Amino acid sequence: MAYYRALGRLPRQRHTQLRDDDGHLFREELMGEEGFSSDSSLLYRRGVPSAITDSQVWELPDQSRTPNHPLKPRHLRLHDLDTGACPVEGRRLVLGNNDVRIAYVVTGTDPSPLYRNAIGDECVFVETGSGVVETVFGVVPYRAGDYVVVPRATDHRWVPAEASRLYAIEANSHIHPPKRYLSKYGQLLEHAPYCERDLHGPDETFEVEGTDVEVLVKHRTSAGIVGTRLTYATHPFDVVGWDGCLYPYTFNIEDYMPITGKVHQPPPVHQVFEGWNFVVCNFLPRKVDYHELAIPVPYYHSNVDSDEVMFYVGGDYEARKGSGIGIGSISLHPGGHAHGPQPSAIEASLGVQYFEESAVMVDTFAPLELGEGGRAVEDPAYAWTWAGRGPAASGGSTDDGGPAVYSNS
Repeated sequence: MAYYRALGRLPRQRHTQLRDDDGHLFREELMGEEGFSSDSSLLYRRGVPSAITDSQVWELPDQSRTPNHPLKPRHLRLHDLDTGACPVEGRRLVLGNNDVRIAYVVTGTDPSPLYRNAIGDECVFVETGSGVVETVFGVVPYRAGDYVVVPRATDHRWVPAEASRLYAIEANSHIHPPKRYLSKYGQLLEHAPYCERDLHGPDETFEVEGTDVEVLVKHRTSAGIVGTRLTYATHPFDVVGWDGCLYPYTFNIEDYMPITGKVHQPPPVHQVFEGWNFVVCNFLPRKVDYHELAIPVPYYHSNVDSDEVMFYVGGDYEARKGSGIGIGSISLHPGGHAHGPQPSAIEASLGVQYFEESAVMVDTFAPLELGEGGRAVEDPAYAWTWAGRGPAASGGSTDDGGPAVYSNS
């Protein structure tokens, strides 16, 4: 995100000496993307950022994934998912592939351990709750409706002020605004649905003293995703100043300006972020199509190249009436399967002028698999709701062996 900021104490020129009042030399650290070829920030530290005194295994929660086979659309009820209370260690994997993982957690009010994701950026949507995220760059407050974007390898911890429902999108890449919304120098353009005023980073530096401080690090090996518990000689929050274009920030969906049209607009107009092989969109309260013969709900569409994940977080989602989906639901519509509104929703939407709905969508260009958290809260009847009947109606059974209820109304 090429939007320059500077906080705290800095030398007049980069890579030159900066000392405290006693003559102590601060250590300069470059935190940069793509091997010195993309966004970066320079941090000035009291301690040595590479000084570790111990390294132990951190056993991650279950990261196993199950393919969506046999192929079918899925409905996952996240509000039925039991999670740990820790904003980091309590996350349960819902869906994932080798590009992105989606996890969910309902926190308590205790702070998380210090944490660093060394695999990729994180974009955490705050469904409910409030608090702050303490980082090496400073403190970032969060509230309901925020996307909290944390760059790869940023030491941070979550400090909830109240119980918070967090929907964590963990990338294997960087996450940034869509390129089509940016000038060649990185400014958000006039046709973008948000601008730099809507992005909120730290306002001041945040220093904490300490020795032998543990940091939980999520990283990759040839065996997959693993965790390490590193102990640092001094506290990672020892930054006295920094400047650059790489830092954590929040963006709230209230500040997103939906793009609408005379007829139904396709999902890319709702895009807010993108990463490698996936995009993030949000569908928000908005005026809908104003052609006299418009059909406001989506047309049926086949995701030839992608899987579509919708997380329903507010309002009344018109296209899904009669499907069993409600607030806190996830729908997974996989590539190779046409999907769209429930049959009765089409006629019911005619003449509607405004949709009061909120949902966060992740589209991936590689198939998504079910995590253990997703498997635990699946609605086995969802796949058959367009037809109104399924295998249980002809003597078969649902995935969990129980009865299914089907509806297309």
